[in-house]
Amino acid sequence: MTTPTNTSTSTISSDLYPSQDDLLYEEEILRNPFSLKLWWRYLIARSGSPFQKRFIIYERALKALPGSYKLWHAYLRERLDLVRPLPISHPLFSSLNNTFERSLVTMHKMPRIWVMYLQTLTDQQLLTRARLSFDRALRSLPVTQHHRIWSMYLHFVGRPRVPVETALRVYRRYLMFDPSHIEDFIEFLLSSQLWQEAAERLASVLNDDSFHSIKGKTKHQLWLELCDLLTRHATEISGMKVDDIIRGGIRKFTNEVGRLWTSLADYYLRRGLYEKARDVFEEGLTTVVTVRDFSVIFDCYAQFEDSALNAKMMALDGSDEEEEEEDGAVENGAAAAAEERDGRLDCNMSVEKLGKRILHGFWLNDDDDVDLRIARLEHLMNRRPELANSVLLRQNPHNVEQWHRRVKLFEGNPTKQIVAFTEAVRTVDPMKAVGKPHTLWVAFARLYETHNDIVNARVIFEKAVQVNYKTLDNLASVWCEWAEMELRHKNFKGALELMRRATAEPSVEVKRRVAADGNEPVQMKLHRSLRVWVFYVDLEESLGTLESTRAVYERILDLKIATPQIIINYALLLEENKYFEDAFKVYERGVKIFKYPHVKDIWVTYLSKFVKRYGKTKLERARELFDQAVEKAPAEDVKPLYLQYAKLEEDYGLAKRAMKVYDQATKAVPDHEKMNMYEIYIARATEIFGVPKTREIYEQAIESGLPDKDVKTMCMKYAELEKSLGEIDRARGIFVFASQFADPRSDADFWNKWHGFEVLHGNEDTFREMLRIKRSVSASYSQTHFILPEYLMQRDQKLNLEDTVDTLKRAGVPEDEMAALERQLAPAAVTAPSTNTDRKLGFVSAGVESQPGREVTANNEDIELPEDNDSDDELNDEVEIAQKDVPAAVFGDLAKKVDNDKKRDGSAEDDDGKSRLGALERIKRQRRQ
Repeated sequence: MTTPTNTSTSTISSDLYPSQDDLLYEEEILRNPFSLKLWWRYLIARSGSPFQKRFIIYERALKALPGSYKLWHAYLRERLDLVRPLPISHPLFSSLNNTFERSLVTMHKMPRIWVMYLQTLTDQQLLTRARLSFDRALRSLPVTQHHRIWSMYLHFVGRPRVPVETALRVYRRYLMFDPSHIEDFIEFLLSSQLWQEAAERLASVLNDDSFHSIKGKTKHQLWLELCDLLTRHATEISGMKVDDIIRGGIRKFTNEVGRLWTSLADYYLRRGLYEKARDVFEEGLTTVVTVRDFSVIFDCYAQFEDSALNAKMMALDGSDEEEEEEDGAVENGAAAAAEERDGRLDCNMSVEKLGKRILHGFWLNDDDDVDLRIARLEHLMNRRPELANSVLLRQNPHNVEQWHRRVKLFEGNPTKQIVAFTEAVRTVDPMKAVGKPHTLWVAFARLYETHNDIVNARVIFEKAVQVNYKTLDNLASVWCEWAEMELRHKNFKGALELMRRATAEPSVEVKRRVAADGNEPVQMKLHRSLRVWVFYVDLEESLGTLESTRAVYERILDLKIATPQIIINYALLLEENKYFEDAFKVYERGVKIFKYPHVKDIWVTYLSKFVKRYGKTKLERARELFDQAVEKAPAEDVKPLYLQYAKLEEDYGLAKRAMKVYDQATKAVPDHEKMNMYEIYIARATEIFGVPKTREIYEQAIESGLPDKDVKTMCMKYAELEKSLGEIDRARGIFVFASQFADPRSDADFWNKWHGFEVLHGNEDTFREMLRIKRSVSASYSQTHFILPEYLMQRDQKLNLEDTVDTLKRAGVPEDEMAALERQLAPAAVTAPSTNTDRKLGFVSAGVESQPGREVTANNEDIELPEDNDSDDELNDEVEIAQKDVPAAVFGDLAKKVDNDKKRDGSAEDDDGKSRLGALERIKRQRRQ
């Protein structure tokens, strides 16, 4: 075995010989030189020795054990650590390489040794030796371990000093090992500016349906990369059908159509095919379906035209300067040129110079096409709205609004407008249309009408009424617009004839034919179109006779397409022509046809017209109509009918019946309107019968189930009434009843009014009772309310009294004063048990009854009458009680009417000398008569 140093004994240092300490290891090795354990223990023991000594030990051990991976690996690691700080030109690197070569004789199947060796060669930049070693490693190691070598190999060939051809060959070999890393190869080709092979590889990837990118790229991203590569290096890539490739991408990837179209145009621009690029731009603008793609293509197109114009103008500026120099040279040598032979006969002149000289000044040879380029740019910018509209129409060709906008773009150019309308009515399918397709036909006809071409306008309308629209209203609108056009041109007969055509019912033969086809067009339903009939009846009222108009109205009613407004219009027409009974018959038919809420207007109009017409002459018939109306009306709509009914009774009937109507109204209206109805009822009763009549109404309203808020309001109004009449106790009882609906914390107005009432009309006891009720109501609202029996309430009062006495005792009040206060605080209900336990608590009725559980105010001015009943007659004989008339204002207007009637009849009052009759007695006698 060779060593990197001279083995001559004369040059070996004495330090390298085994020392006294090494004898033990040496003796063991001599006895068993093939034991790895002994050699390894020897190396560990001499780990601190110089490397030269350890080097000798390693060499002796490897000579005895050349197949030990552990020894070779440790030996090579120490050799690598030794040369790491040295420059790569040091001789020790050559010795290291030789050592690696010696190790690979036996360690050629160990990938770690190869990795260390190859990494060392790469660091030494020994390109050829490293390449050969990489190839040897790939041949030596099994395929399952090649991935450890290839990663280093690819990194090695990616270094700047490695030739491109070498790297290409390595990458191609690597793709045979792992084809999935073709993207790395493509990136290498792009970085090496090998555009042709990069494009071919990328195209092959896109054509492989089983390809999956290891870098997470989609087919769409790879398509875009290929398009960018083909367009940016159009002159350097050949042999590929670029146009077909990009157009295939346009068909396949619809979300990047704009970018692909601009890439294709850019490809032709870079190759100098400007007209072909313009064709691509135009094709892209006319095929894209999104505004975003359109904007991308249009902006690139406009930028190209602008750049071309600027480049041409700059070129013309440079050529003008050259021509000025040439013209100066020609003027200076004009004389010499005249003397010489004709330049056209010069055989040495090139064809290019000869062509320039012959075609100089000819208009076809003029390169100054700046005006043409400016016109192209202006034409492109002017076409932008039209092209954008075309994009929207390609998205949905049945969009009616976009067609109208397209026609508006050509305003001022009737020819283009007609072409646009023609294309629109041919393209739009009425069944798929977004919008109203009939407006296209109407606008088309109006275009001819505005240019005084009525004949063609009629032709358009004639075609429009034959279109099978989706809805009946569209067809009806076309007929009405046609008739309005005839009216604008004073063709009244033609308009009526059109309406007769539109409302004519299809024949039986036509119906049979349509039924056989199974697809019923909208024209079969036109005779039931309410819009057409309304327009027709308006024309008849304006241009026809009464009989023809009535016939149209009757036909509408027979077809059962009438509306409440048509019923009212028909009746008003008959009233204007003095056919009142016929008008009322129409109203009767209307109320039979329609139900609520549609019949409401008919009833109101019918009743008002009937009352206005007949008044009191047909009162019973009017009552029957009102009864029928309010019977069928729901609660929400019955109020105006009852008010109208009551007004009838007040004006032409009996006041008693009017009050009955008001009473029925208060029960029929919904809860939220009852309060307002009762207020009207009370106001009318006060005016007609006087104030006493309203007491019954107030009591009825309070007990009718009004909401608590309205009950409280009604009670306050009732209390004000009683107070104005001097009935203080009744007013106080009403306040007591209403207090249960008023929370003292939120309804201070009620309690302030009661407080003011007690201050003016009460005494200390009533005021104290009011405060007690206020406290109890406040407590009931602050906690859960229970309806307690009366005996429990009395027990609570006793407990409260006892608590008060205990408080007074603790305060130090004497017993005699406490007894006096106890007598004052004790309520009458406690001391005197109630005799009528079945009495209902709460509201005070009109009768004179005592309230159980309520303290009665003592009257100190009572007159003591004798108990003997015989004294009553004597008292009556001795005391003469004066009688006073009841004021007439109490009985309202009815008493005044009775007085006026008696005065007109000349009747005198009864003078029997006893007493004069009052107004109330006269009213009663008048009623009995």
